[in-house]
Amino acid sequence: MVLHTVNCPPSHPALGQCLRLLAPGDALLLLGDGVYAALAGSRAAAELAASGAALHVLDVDARAAGVLERLADGVSVCDDEGFVALTERYPRQQAWY
Repeated sequence: MVLHTVNCPPSHPALGQCLRLLAPGDALLLLGDGVYAALAGSRAAAELAASGAALHVLDVDARAAGVLERLADGVSVCDDEGFVALTERYPRQQAWY
């Protein structure tokens, strides 16, 4: 079980690299420009949902990007405390940027 963090836009190669390693039981936290990958109806959101990993976005970044109300089903929104809780739950972490 790994916590992956992605802070680059969906068009960046790092998201594809992350998708190749993302597995059921893992979690993915989208932050910064990564929150755009969670937009409902987007190809990136569909690919992420198919991974079987738990999907999260950082609240403050989703608000700043104006996408909080347009997130795909199944994407959880977390605050800074939720981010810390994820790091405690998933001791192995991989950052993609």
